[in-house]
Amino acid sequence: MSLGKSLFSRDRRASLNTSISILALAAAGLLSFAIARAALADETQVKDPGVRGGAPAAGGPLAGLTQDELTFFNAGSTTFQEAEGIGNGLGPRLNLDRCSGCHSQPGIGGSSPGVNPQPNIGTAYGARNKVPLFVKPNGPIVEARFKHFPDGSRDGGVHSLFVISGRIDSTGNASDCTAVQDNFDAQFANNNVSLRIPVPLFGDGLIEAIADSTILANLTANQAAKSRLGIGGHPNRSPNTGTITRFGWKAQNQSLLMFAGEAYNVEIGISNELFQNERDDNPTCQYAPVPNDSTVVDGSAGLPASQAVSDLERFAFFMKFLAPPVPSKTTPGGAASIAHGQQKFNDIGCSLCHTPTLQTSSVSDFAATTNVPVNLFSDLVVHKMGPKLADDIVQGQAAGDEFRTAPLWGLGQRIFFLHDGRTNDLVQAIYAHSSAGNGQYRPSEANQVIAGFNSLSDKDKQDLLNFLRSL
Repeated sequence: MSLGKSLFSRDRRASLNTSISILALAAAGLLSFAIARAALADETQVKDPGVRGGAPAAGGPLAGLTQDELTFFNAGSTTFQEAEGIGNGLGPRLNLDRCSGCHSQPGIGGSSPGVNPQPNIGTAYGARNKVPLFVKPNGPIVEARFKHFPDGSRDGGVHSLFVISGRIDSTGNASDCTAVQDNFDAQFANNNVSLRIPVPLFGDGLIEAIADSTILANLTANQAAKSRLGIGGHPNRSPNTGTITRFGWKAQNQSLLMFAGEAYNVEIGISNELFQNERDDNPTCQYAPVPNDSTVVDGSAGLPASQAVSDLERFAFFMKFLAPPVPSKTTPGGAASIAHGQQKFNDIGCSLCHTPTLQTSSVSDFAATTNVPVNLFSDLVVHKMGPKLADDIVQGQAAGDEFRTAPLWGLGQRIFFLHDGRTNDLVQAIYAHSSAGNGQYRPSEANQVIAGFNSLSDKDKQDLLNFLRSL
């Protein structure tokens, strides 16, 4: 064979190999496109039944409360709905002026309403605030956490959206306050903002009464099934006591008292017995004694116990005695559809994290929370959810891609889903649980469960959605 013929043959082989590679890439591209189209079809062929109508199925007191306990619940509910003003210690930095502003859907103690009051509160009574672009009138209510400080070290704390500067209300005058907002739009543009929406508070007293040992036993149950689906999880724990924390999107708070005290200080700016210092100590913005809220210890005041305790304690009692939501047996889709949907929920592995029932301790301060089945649909531990949901916020032992399994009770009347409220479509919320890994975070623990959801027939998927909206 001549050198020229040999070179010609090599050139033809190289050209042929290149053509084959191009065809293979094209085929792979077409296959990926087909898979993407199929996934899109999966997402669009079934529909979220939407927010369940009718009267709120939550917001009342636990069954079995004594008259004294009911008095504390009612006192807490009243205080929970009171608006704070300048003279009450509002601010200097705040997200809203009352607890019920965030927790009102479908009843007092719930999650974000459909209409967001934050744009109005930012400019109420002459307050000099620019409403951040990510705060929308049609919701959801949000709080903003910054991922990092300017030097690149971790932040993770809440940066309240508004200041009281310029506000003049019936309780006080903050026209001389010089506090200035953070530049939220710039931080958001730099991908340094993680948003959170309010968590529902229904049934939290029952959740508080679940023993650590019960949570750990449930975590180790069904290990073979969990391992087969790639499900792990671990508790978040107090760095001081080592005990299991359980409230908040990352299960970062251990008790309802701590949860209430932190929210009062962070969201409304009210200093209290747990958080005694102002979050902004600008001397031009202090209009109430510090702490703003405390227990009345002077017996001569003649106050009943439910009024002598601080607002903070009334909030905690309100949450302790707040009943869980009541599911519907027939809506949406009918009883047969709901029952079949729950079976599919169990079959594909959803219930391995969203544990249907945990039991409260046999020893509790209150009979209403003692040895009670808690149908919360959560294991109260945190799981790796992949880059798609990761917020890059570390809280306790919960990493930037880890979140508490959200309790599903009350989901039927919830408007917004996921920690940042990115969607009001239950189907989209389900698919957001699936995420491949990247250089920073591992794949979601829910990937194989979502693959199981994809493998269901359209009828089975719709029944499962009907079950979730019945809760």
